[in-house]
Parts: sequence; structure tokens; C-alpha cells
Amino acid sequence: MIQSMTGYGKSVLQLPNKKISIELKSLNSKNLDVNARMPSMYRAKELDIRKLIAKHLVRGKIDFSLFVEITGEDTSSKINKTVVNEYIKQLKEVVDGDTTELLKMAIRLPDAVTTERDEINEEEWNLIANGINDAISKIVAYRGDEGGILKQDFSERILNLKNLLDAVITMDPERIDGVRSRLERGISDIKEKVDENRFEQELVYYIEKFDITEEKVRLDNHLDYFLKALNSDDSNGKKLGFISQEIGREINTIGSKSNYAPMQKLVVQMKDELEKIKEQLLNVL
Repeated sequence: MIQSMTGYGKSVLQLPNKKISIELKSLNSKNLDVNARMPSMYRAKELDIRKLIAKHLVRGKIDFSLFVEITGEDTSSKINKTVVNEYIKQLKEVVDGDTTELLKMAIRLPDAVTTERDEINEEEWNLIANGINDAISKIVAYRGDEGGILKQDFSERILNLKNLLDAVITMDPERIDGVRSRLERGISDIKEKVDENRFEQELVYYIEKFDITEEKVRLDNHLDYFLKALNSDDSNGKKLGFISQEIGREINTIGSKSNYAPMQKLVVQMKDELEKIKEQLLNVL
């Protein structure tokens, strides 16, 4: 089952003194590109977080965010009373003002507030890791839902290509007859006597140059292979991309060999369908 690279997942953890929100957003990208945002105290676990994301999301531009909201009485920021009182004392020597105003000034000066860097304990990390896995599960489910929509679109467009190919196959004898008629009229117009056997040999050689039998067979095989890969258990956008390149190569060859306006119109329609497939393949994991 194919997956889209576009997705979103969120998990919220309520700990005794803090609420932790974990968000994952993904967009399409050729490779895995993880941008992680989190408070400094959790940076020690960044490598573990990246490994968790890489294991399950594989590819895409991933934005990982971990937000912390303190809900209890504990806080890592403390007022340095000694420093603040010393600031107020010095300010009184410089300006007149009541203690409240001087305090407002002092609290904004360097070292008035200190931040204690807490170390993340193993129990809290295990809870966060579970939260990350929950967010990953949600984004994988989101990607799967988006992939189902893409799969339906691909299936419809491959069916359109098959129908257009059937029209090309049906039209091909008429095209060959047209090529033969044009050559015969050309010989007739120059009013020259020609060796019929030699003419027939040259005609066969000329028509063989415009023969698209191999291209029709290969194109049909590529379309079947695309559907087979589309319905496989894994999601491989790169593989589908390679198959679409082969489909395009056969369509282009048919177009260059057709030398027949009605068939070239069909080829243009086939190219349009394939271009839409290629655009959507950029979003497939």
C-alpha cells in the first residue's frame, strides 16, 4: 500500500508538573530531512529521537517539535536575590525612585534570573518516547489515508493510458495503410516506371521503420508493472518513478514513429495523463 509523504501527527503528555506536546509534520522530499525543535534539556536525546523518526517515516521533510508547558509549582528559573538586592542598592545611588520601580529595572539586568538546567530522567524519557511513537503512528496513518487517495488516482490514470493504448492498437493498421497509400501516390505523381519488386522491398523497409509493435507491447507491460508495484505491500515512490520514466520513453517513441495525425493526438493525451502521474509521484513515499 503506497503512502503519501504529506502527514501530521500530534501527541500530548500530562506529567505531574508539566505538559509536553509532541508534533510531527511531513512534506515531500527526495531524502529524509529532519528539523528538530525542543528545549535544551532534551537535546541529549535528539539522536534517539531522530532514529525513531527515521525508522518509521523513512523519507520526507520532517518537522519535529517538542513543547513544554510548566503546570506545577516547580520552575527551572530562580531569582538571584543577592544579585537583585545589590542591583537595587547601586541603582539607588544613581537615580531616585521607589523600590518597585527599581526592582523592575534590576530584574532585567544580567544574572538577576538564573536557569537551572534539569537533567531528563529515564522515567520521563520513556514517557516521551511513547509519546513520540504515538505521534509517529498518527502521522503514518495520515500518510496511509493520503496514499489511498493517490492510489485511486494512479489507477484511474493508468486505466486511461491503457484505453488510449487500445485506441492506438486499433488505429495502427489504418495508419500503415495510410503510409502505404502516400508512398504509392508519390510514385504515381512523379510518373516514373519502377520495378514493382524493388518498390515492394523498399516499401516494406520503409514501413518497418515506422513499425511500433515492440513499443506497444513494452508499453502494455510497463503499465501492468506499474499497477503491480502500486498494489504491492511496500510503498516505493522511487520505483514507481522509474517505471513512469519507461512508460514515457515508449510513448515518446510511438509519437515519433507514428507519422499519423490522429495517432499523434492520442499520444498527446497519453503524455498529459503521464505528466499528471509524475506530478503526484513526487508525494509518494
